[in-house]
Amino acid sequence: MNFKTINLSVKDYILTLTLNRPDSLNAFTVEMANELIAAFNQASEDDSIRAIVVTGAGRAFCAGMDLSIEGNVFGLDEDYQPTLDDMEHKLEDPAVVNGVRDTGGRVVLAIYDCKKPVIAAINGAAVGIGATMTCAMDIRLASEYARIGFVFNKIGITPEACSTWFLPRIVGISTALEWVYTGEILKPEAALAAGYVKGVYPAADLLEEAYKIARKIASHSPVAITLTRQMMYRNAAQDHPMAAHKVDSLAIYYASLGDGKEGVASFLEKRAPNFKAKASEMPDFYPWWER
Repeated sequence: MNFKTINLSVKDYILTLTLNRPDSLNAFTVEMANELIAAFNQASEDDSIRAIVVTGAGRAFCAGMDLSIEGNVFGLDEDYQPTLDDMEHKLEDPAVVNGVRDTGGRVVLAIYDCKKPVIAAINGAAVGIGATMTCAMDIRLASEYARIGFVFNKIGITPEACSTWFLPRIVGISTALEWVYTGEILKPEAALAAGYVKGVYPAADLLEEAYKIARKIASHSPVAITLTRQMMYRNAAQDHPMAAHKVDSLAIYYASLGDGKEGVASFLEKRAPNFKAKASEMPDFYPWWER
């Protein structure tokens, strides 16, 4: 697929996904949403990719939705009048997908379902969807120039991109509410203090810091990493640890048959492991949450 709003490059098992509308501060559009969904879905099944780093071209990460678009700037069909029943029973109906569903949410769900860990390298302004899309990314790093804003209430709309699920889990409910209520533009130090980002780095060092983490991830078993990512997100939302125990048991059982044996052997032989399992060929119980 040829992309117009994003750039992709792969090196050393790491996909660098760059939001690429620098003349508009990488403002988000429906076209960008569809390209991001396609890119994450492709990366999920591509065994040449073991980790993903997301950043922005130019001086911004993503300045939010492109508000210069004619008509409904969110790409929604104002004649539809959707109901909760539509959300329950017609979610995949093309009219609902294209005219009702939040485009940022569709992107975030593709990130959530992705088999590969995702690292955000927030190089500049990350506002609106530019902020909420990073909530679904596993690790966030910020440059000294990053500015992060959940500005929805400020312009008369509500948080999107599943951020009401992700953001309180990252920073706590009180901080999440304050950030969304006020729409304050946060400096990276405030995001760091709240635990939203791992660290704040000079702009010139940001990508290399992200790659350092990605390289460590890429050296491990792709299947073990995929299982770990989904187990952590999905089990943490269960109401009893027994749910985690059931999945943990299957995961470690099947992992122990392949890469687990190689991992133990490499440890005992004091050498680097040679993992051969592929994330494109997961154990039969995966994806367990769809059963």
